[in-house]
Amino acid sequence: MQAPAPADILRLEAFLAAARRVAVVVHTHPDGDALGSGAALLSYLRSCRGADARLLLPDTPPDNLAFLLPAEGVIDAARDRTAAEAWLAQCDLLCTLDMNGFSRAEALEAPLCACRAPKVLVDHHLRPEREAFDLVFSETEISSASELLYRVLLALPDVGSADKLPLEVLTPLMAGMTTDTNNFANSVYPTTLQMASELLAAGVDRDALLDKLYHCYRENRLRAMGAMLHERMVITPEGVACTVLDRAFLERFGLQDGETEGFVNLPLGIGRVRMSIFLREDEGHFRVSIRSKEGVSANRLATEAFHGGGHECAAGGKVFYPQDIATPDLAGEYIQAVAARFMRKK
Repeated sequence: MQAPAPADILRLEAFLAAARRVAVVVHTHPDGDALGSGAALLSYLRSCRGADARLLLPDTPPDNLAFLLPAEGVIDAARDRTAAEAWLAQCDLLCTLDMNGFSRAEALEAPLCACRAPKVLVDHHLRPEREAFDLVFSETEISSASELLYRVLLALPDVGSADKLPLEVLTPLMAGMTTDTNNFANSVYPTTLQMASELLAAGVDRDALLDKLYHCYRENRLRAMGAMLHERMVITPEGVACTVLDRAFLERFGLQDGETEGFVNLPLGIGRVRMSIFLREDEGHFRVSIRSKEGVSANRLATEAFHGGGHECAAGGKVFYPQDIATPDLAGEYIQAVAARFMRKK
């Protein structure tokens, strides 16, 4: 990755020095990287800069990742939309993380666009909407928004090295990087391992973190995983694993938001599978996650067929009904047809 431009760091420092009330916002259905980077920036602003900051979450975070959030300073917009909108209206600095544009915050998109404070973006996705922000830190050749935020923080005059940051900042950064790389299985660069080494040297307890991230799930998640692989996964002749979890399946196992995280990666353990397409039913649509092996573009498929995008081998989108499919029960047939066409013309 390229180091943050000195001029951009100077401008960020000026924004931070002038800010009294700061809003930090991440994308809808926040994952480990969104929550990790958001919690880290919130803690830095409150403990290191003395700012009155709030982390605004468009949706309630998954139970298994809630430990990343500090006890104070978090507004769950799904439960208190009024408080979230009020903070956006009165803040004098807005920082958005792990999202390339305001639409990724869905329900908060309109108040974000209306916010009159200077707007700063820290993101690692393709096609950032630069015109919507006053300052943009964008880098795609990086593991996560958490790693990019770490590099930006290190470049600030009051930081310089990891040991100048408290563990309440460093630990969620490690969590965000760990989850977005699937525990260092993909999107790993030399800077990723360098950051991990620096965080360990600064005192981050990675063993304890991994235990919370991966060893505290409910039993039903594991049983749902087995049922998914046995009952719902279809592998096409082209080597695409297509999996659909409809509302009935989710209710059968009582799956909460976040408990299917990582399911999309499982079929890639099969040698002949070149791409995995995973659908989870939501209100009026299916959320789509795509993972692929080298040489197959998950991003291109997400952009062309699923109203989405992302990285070359990790992307996402949506399937709407009745716009894309007439009824939810047609989702499996639809994605198999889409996958076949895509692989034939690849």
